Amino acid sequence: MVKIDAHQHFWKYDYLKHEWINEEMAVIRRDFLPENLLPVLQEHGIEGCIAVQADQTEAETIFLLQLAKEHDFIKGVVGWVDLQCPAIEEWLHHFSRNDKFKGVRHILQGETQRDLMLDKAFLNGISKLRQFDLSYDILIFPDQLKYVPELVGAFPDLRFVIDHMAKPDIKNKVMGDWKKELEQIAQHENVHCKLSGMVTEADLKSWKADDFTPYLDTVVEAFGISRILYGSDWPVCLSAGSYTDVMGIVANYFSRFTAREQELFFGENASAFYRLS
Repeated sequence: MVKIDAHQHFWKYDYLKHEWINEEMAVIRRDFLPENLLPVLQEHGIEGCIAVQADQTEAETIFLLQLAKEHDFIKGVVGWVDLQCPAIEEWLHHFSRNDKFKGVRHILQGETQRDLMLDKAFLNGISKLRQFDLSYDILIFPDQLKYVPELVGAFPDLRFVIDHMAKPDIKNKVMGDWKKELEQIAQHENVHCKLSGMVTEADLKSWKADDFTPYLDTVVEAFGISRILYGSDWPVCLSAGSYTDVMGIVANYFSRFTAREQELFFGENASAFYRLS
């Protein structure tokens, strides 16, 4: 079984650039580079990973693509480009000359305009992705789920994936509209979902594996086994536990699934979604 971690980050820590790392997450206020991750992946039998942007600059995309060039275990990069830029097509063409450039992400969760994904300029940028065989990672909070059906419905031939299950309020054991709206989105067959980022939406210091079960049940039942991807969200996850802890949550949950279903979740779905060679 080929295992792929479909969501992790690299950075050289900068206080201003990474101001989102608050005091509660102070343990990750340092550099995290490929040499830090590789032994961890090897320990868990994971052959490769997808490096996802954490900073909204083209310099970040260049940085990740350079790391991917130097380290073969980085199988793909989800970078940032200004989707609202009039020259978006030229930027996508430039980055797509690198075969490890697999997709684009914008940190929509942090935008003051909660429905930015539906702006004309943003939609124009999204419309250019398919011609370069790129995917789009949707990073949002639950209050933005209501805008997603219009986005993904406008581009039925484009591959979308929801990062971190849209960050439900696991800490307070709230499901509310998150469950209903995620189930509606899952009806769009071009949308996948990453089972990632869960521990940082729980109580960082006292979460229990059972806290995640209702949320995992919801995602798996809504999207099915062929449209869900494993992601660690390393090193962000380290603010709430170890890589082994994070892997243990999903490994235990999926232990009741067939071997074939586990192969899909832990690697094959990511390979297909991100067009990994």
